[in-house]
Amino acid sequence: MFDDVTSSALRVAASGLALRQRVIADNIANIETPGFRAGKVQFEQELGAAVAGGSPAQARPSVAESLEPTRLNGNNVNLDEETLSNLDTGLRYQMVLRALDSKFAHLRDVIRGS
Repeated sequence: MFDDVTSSALRVAASGLALRQRVIADNIANIETPGFRAGKVQFEQELGAAVAGGSPAQARPSVAESLEPTRLNGNNVNLDEETLSNLDTGLRYQMVLRALDSKFAHLRDVIRGS
């Protein structure tokens, strides 16, 4: 019942977005750490391919090192980029949670016989 393509895709998306939020927080926390390289979470393309193949649960988010240029201290965290990415990620996460809530509300209605 909860293993349909939509539910699986939403769970993977929520997991990927949550990981992205943690990585962004880590990036910002280390903005002054010499030599720190920012991380970037990627999962959208893999999730899209997995959904097209009918098995979104197989998609896994990954963290890659940012290729942004570094400052003199070797750090490449860009606060403006991280702030915008955090806002975007937060909005996407809310959207996924609302979609999951809507899906479960439909299931509640069916169970109640409404």
